[in-house]
Amino acid sequence: MGRSRSRSRSSSRQRHRSKRKKNRSKSRSASKDRSSKSKQSRSSRMRSRSRDRKRPTRKRSFSSSSSDSDDDLILRAKKREEEEKKAEMEKQRLLRQKELEEKLIEEEVARRVEALVKQRVEEELEKRKDEIEAEVLRRVEEAKKIMEKQMLEELEKQRESELEAQRLKEEEERKKREELERIMIENNKKIEEAQRKLAEEQLKLVEEQRKMLEEKQRMEEEEKRRSKKDQEIILNKKNARPKLSFSLGGK
Repeated sequence: MGRSRSRSRSSSRQRHRSKRKKNRSKSRSASKDRSSKSKQSRSSRMRSRSRDRKRPTRKRSFSSSSSDSDDDLILRAKKREEEEKKAEMEKQRLLRQKELEEKLIEEEVARRVEALVKQRVEEELEKRKDEIEAEVLRRVEEAKKIMEKQMLEELEKQRESELEAQRLKEEEERKKREELERIMIENNKKIEEAQRKLAEEQLKLVEEQRKMLEEKQRMEEEEKRRSKKDQEIILNKKNARPKLSFSLGGK
């Protein structure tokens, strides 16, 4: 399909170029003809002017009454110049018209060539419609496979990123738990230490109270023994006094 299209385009371009070359050669030959004609007209005008200039000098040499003929010659020369200018303008107009026609012809030829190429391309496309559709389907399938592969790769990357995020989250939670456990252990140690000190102080206080109670009991017992001993001494003294005997017969 690509080769036939390129061949048709190259052949149409060659035909178009050959036509343009022919038109250019024609325009060049026409311009040469116009330039040669313009040169001839200029030379003829120069010769006529020189003749006109020479004529009045001859007439002046014959008679002084040649002023009227000189005026007529000047008028005729001006009229001829105006006619030549008009002719030159007409030639230029015809030349521009011809160039415009050539340009229109070239544009029309290019348009027809383009339409022909377009028609040939459409015909070629219609002939190879099934092949083109098969190629399009093949490319669509390839693009679909590439897209599926890319989507799978993106999903895999997303899954890996989610797993990494989950791992980091679990690691952070583990560190938080370990920190909380460490804080709890330290707090428990502080509480146990405080409880131990409190128990020691309570035990010390109880021991002091026990000692004070024992000392009190000892002092009370000592006081009891002393009072008992005093009582015994008093009783012993009472028992040691002499007995008085009163006898009636001795009087």
